Amino acid sequence: MLLNMHIKNIALINEIDISFDEGLNILTGETGAGKSIIIGSLGICLGGKFSKELLRDDTKDGLVELMFSVDSDEVKSELEALEIYPDEENVVLVSRRINAQGKTINRINDNTVTIGKLKEVAGILIDLHAQHEQQTLLKVSKHLEILDRFGESELMPLKKEVAILYSRYVEIKAKLEADSIDETEKAKQVDFLNYQIDEIEKANLKSGEDDELESLYKKMVNSKEIVSGAGEIYRLTSYGSHGSAAEEIGHALTSMKRMAELDSDLQSTYDTLLDIDSMLSDFNRELSQYMKDMEFDDEEFTSVESRLNVINGLKAKYGKTIEDINNSLLKYKDELDKLSSYDEYIAKLSKELSSVEKSLKEACVKLSLKRKGIAVDMCKQIKDSLFELNFTSVEFEMRFEALDRYTASGTDYPQFYISTNVGEAIRPLNQVASGGELSRVMLALKSCIANLDATPTLVFDEIDVGISGRTAQSVAEKMNVIGRNHQVICITHLPQIAAYADHHYLIEKNVENNKTITNIKRLSRDDEIGELARLLGGAEITEATILSAKEMKGLADRTKLY
Repeated sequence: MLLNMHIKNIALINEIDISFDEGLNILTGETGAGKSIIIGSLGICLGGKFSKELLRDDTKDGLVELMFSVDSDEVKSELEALEIYPDEENVVLVSRRINAQGKTINRINDNTVTIGKLKEVAGILIDLHAQHEQQTLLKVSKHLEILDRFGESELMPLKKEVAILYSRYVEIKAKLEADSIDETEKAKQVDFLNYQIDEIEKANLKSGEDDELESLYKKMVNSKEIVSGAGEIYRLTSYGSHGSAAEEIGHALTSMKRMAELDSDLQSTYDTLLDIDSMLSDFNRELSQYMKDMEFDDEEFTSVESRLNVINGLKAKYGKTIEDINNSLLKYKDELDKLSSYDEYIAKLSKELSSVEKSLKEACVKLSLKRKGIAVDMCKQIKDSLFELNFTSVEFEMRFEALDRYTASGTDYPQFYISTNVGEAIRPLNQVASGGELSRVMLALKSCIANLDATPTLVFDEIDVGISGRTAQSVAEKMNVIGRNHQVICITHLPQIAAYADHHYLIEKNVENNKTITNIKRLSRDDEIGELARLLGGAEITEATILSAKEMKGLADRTKLY
């Protein structure tokens, strides 16, 4: 349940803390005192719109923080599925903060989360019924959602089966439509694929061939410059060139040999010079052979250049590497095989689509039958609740139409029908219900779903709109019943409902330091009587009004014992 709500720097609120308890928590106050700000702030923390214009002081951050206790194993399991874990005291803290720049920070416990995650978690912990929500009853598209929520435990397996089959149906259908071609287009594709395959296969590409040819081509293009440089080096180092290194080393060897004969200590030096002469001779032989190898004729150059052009042309069409080109070849062959057996391929897809559609249709029928059975039970419960809410003569049912297409939710298009008076024809809910009637229908729905729902906290904002007298008393009694199994937080202006409060809070607007500020306080038993008297008597509270308030509170207390 919701343990505490902390609001700071929002609209007329400077900073307040509200601690809530189990049962029916009632909030009342003068018009304009700030009741809508409390509910608005609650909605903000549950993922609603949070604008910087809401800041009371635009130099400070605005903050809304909700503290929940989580005792239900079912709720814990749903939270854990979203990777949210209560602390050791089973507490979950949800908060939203906004700064003057309009940047919002959403947090659950100590972790920053997305707005989507915040809404998912909030939907598990609390169900907020604001005044505008009853308008969803006027949208026929929402009626199916209400039914599916009511019968969730029974419908979920069937809905999953339909959703899986529908996904497969859409996939095959899209594939069939995408792959469907006429004979002329098919012939064109076959011709083009044959051309592509033939072009690649004729090239007879070898792995690494392009790198080898690129290196050889570069060598050929630069061969004249290379041979000229190599020739100059050969002239400077080889025998036969006047003043070359080989010639000078030869002269040195002759002198060194004589010196070694005269002094044996120079023999090793002579041997070293002899090695140098031998190495230079080897170098010159290698250089000479290299220059011979670098003699390319025009035909060889043209052959290499032509082969490179072929490979680079294929790369431009089919891939950046030879491996890519060969992969393209395999793909084209697969496509050609498919087109070659195109009729068989389409027939297979069509057969598969027909089979999946048959299964989908059967699953939709099964889901629809289950929904219709659940709808009867749901409408009976809603009708019983409407009787309790002072609809003395009411008929309520759900009628089904079938869509002309499949959806992930099946083919059902159900709609609520209602008659609120004797002899009045039953008609669509969105055509006949008034604001007050819609409020009570929504309360009836909530009470029915609440019996099945694990959501621990229900919030009602002016569920009493458009009602009074005996009807208000009926609504109060229904809220009391819901409050026995759920924490209920309700803003009201009717004394009949306020009298049933297990915990009563007064929202007030005061002027402090020339600024209007909204505050909230929890009322004692005597204060409750005073607030009930205000709701009963308006501006002037008499002894008779006080007496009526005490009587109303006493009657509510006695009713709550049963």
